[in-house]
Amino acid sequence: MADPLVTLTTDFGDDSTYVAALKGVLLGVNPAVRILDLNHTLPPQGLRATAVFLTEALPWFPPGTTHVVVVDPGVGTQRAVLCVEWAGSRIIVPDNGCWTPILRPGDPDPVVHRLTESKYWRPTVSSTFHGRDVMAPAAGHLTLGVEPAALGPRMDRWVRLELPRAKVTAHEVRGEVLEVDRFGNLISNVPVAALPAGGREYAVRVDDQLVGLKVRTYAEATPGTLVALTSSNGMLEIAVAQGSAAKRLRAEAGTQVVVSF
Repeated sequence: MADPLVTLTTDFGDDSTYVAALKGVLLGVNPAVRILDLNHTLPPQGLRATAVFLTEALPWFPPGTTHVVVVDPGVGTQRAVLCVEWAGSRIIVPDNGCWTPILRPGDPDPVVHRLTESKYWRPTVSSTFHGRDVMAPAAGHLTLGVEPAALGPRMDRWVRLELPRAKVTAHEVRGEVLEVDRFGNLISNVPVAALPAGGREYAVRVDDQLVGLKVRTYAEATPGTLVALTSSNGMLEIAVAQGSAAKRLRAEAGTQVVVSF
């Protein structure tokens, strides 16, 4: 049997001593754990960006994975820390809603426990670093076979964060940029499945800028061309071939994207 896998997602930044501390605590509880860094460059306290990232990343991991998510603007307050049992995996995360967009309509309800059992924490808990003192040790104990129910009582209510959804009418789909990737591509919340099929024409605009060329791959366009295509997540993407659509259009998360039929 493979050693247990724990992933880390934070807003701490690369090469952070905070990330190093998380790893040290995990290994102190279970020296056999495999630790995988998912993302440490999320915007500080960026719950929406965290939600987008988790929605795109976590479904690809095998059952049995333990995910630790430390994006925690409420650290030191009365907000809860949760252990979420989801899709055969566990997520240790603050109760700020950043994990909830991974839940799809029709999915079974997750089993959620609040971390209250301090014997699974570090002996001294800082008011500013629950990731190190509460979340990482709890995750380590999960990899040793401790059941989530042992970490604290079950909860049936938690904070929810809703990502914006595109509005579909008979003549248009009105959405926005959800994220800008490192290439400057604009990933929208407009589902390509909602766009006309069978050769019916439609126009794509980012704010007031018309995106005139629709392609299947980036290579179909000459360098510098502004294009629309289907992103790997099935959403409408606006890109510049071998360039940055974000810079060209001065766009960012929240910029309006409208498709008219």
